[in-house]
This record gives sequence, C-alpha cells and structure tokens, in this order.
Amino acid sequence: MTGQPTGQPTGQPTGQPTGQPTGQRVSSWNIANALTVFRIVLVPFVAWLLLARDGDDAWLRLGAFGLFALASYTDKVDGDLARSRGLITDFGKIADPIADKLLLGAVFIGLSLLGEVWWWLTVVILVREVGITLLRFVVIRYGVIAASPGGKLKTVLQMAAAGLYLLPREQWLAGAPTALAVVQGALLVLLLAAAAVTAVTGVDYLVRARRLVRGGR
Repeated sequence: MTGQPTGQPTGQPTGQPTGQPTGQRVSSWNIANALTVFRIVLVPFVAWLLLARDGDDAWLRLGAFGLFALASYTDKVDGDLARSRGLITDFGKIADPIADKLLLGAVFIGLSLLGEVWWWLTVVILVREVGITLLRFVVIRYGVIAASPGGKLKTVLQMAAAGLYLLPREQWLAGAPTALAVVQGALLVLLLAAAAVTAVTGVDYLVRARRLVRGGR
C-alpha cells in the first residue's frame, strides 16, 4: 500500500486543488447568458418603437435603431465573454441563436408590416434562419458544423440591412427626393444581397449537414 486513497488518480497536476473535479459544469447563471437574456428582453421594445405611430415618428425610429444597435453589440460581447472566460453552457448554445433570430425577425416583420420591405424577402430570411436553427439541433448528435465565411457575411449583411432600414430616412430626406431615391435604392441592393447570401448559405448548410449525417451513420 502506498497510502494513495482507493480510486484517487495519481499525477495530480501542480496547482490543482486536492479533490477539485476536472471538467466542472459551468453554471448557466453567468454574465454571458445574462447578456443573451437581455438581448431577448430588448426585442419587444425594438418592435414597439418601430411600429408606434405607423413608423412615421423619427425619434421613435432612432430609438428603435439605438436599441437594435445595443442588442447587436451584446451579441458580440456575450460571445467573447463566453469564450474567453470559459462560460459556454448548453443554455447559451440554445438561447444565443434564438435571441438573434428573434431580434432580426421582429425588425423584418415590422418593416414588412409598414410596407418598407417586401414580404417575400422577409419570408426568405426567416424560413432560412428558423429552418437552419432547427436543423442544427437535429444534426448535433453527429457533430457540429463550423460557421463558414459565407455564414458570417450573411449575419453582417442582415444586421446592416435591418439596422439601416430602422433609420428615419424618409423623415430626414423628405425635402430631397433625389437623395431619398438614391438611399432607398442602395438599401434595397443591400437587402437583396443579404437575402441572396442567406439563401445560398442555407443551401450550403443543408449540403454539409447531409454529409455529416451520412458520415455519422
């Protein structure tokens, strides 16, 4: 007998407290998840500010833009915190993408209700986002599909289009119809680009998911 307790592993790493379990489960009650929940809480306020007074109040539209920008920023912050501080949790993996979809969905649906964005564009974006999110949970047993450069570009284009459409451009440029037409045209091009990349990356994800499932089986 060496005095080593039964079942106690030898070779305890230096600096590791005795009896400290490895691979501790991270609590869902952490700052990263709190920011994710905060982002979800902001969604109805963004929608209300956008739709109030039929979307014609410049100050309310600016408020919607400000909250949207704040919510978008928390998306980056909570991800950085989760990775740098080891705060990645199952709750965060589920809630984070849901928060993003709720935020973008609220904005695009609101814009379509106001007649500023074609419904078919909103449907393309929402069907892709919701469908791929559900598919991600289905194939998780076979592995994780890493985010592609196209997927990151998709997110940037969607966020940029949604945010810029929130700005009260018609109120600001009411006396400059030519400038307003140019701005509207540029925003439409941006939105169409976002929808196109959204659709293409959705198809790419389906192809990669199929390969992953076939390989896992």
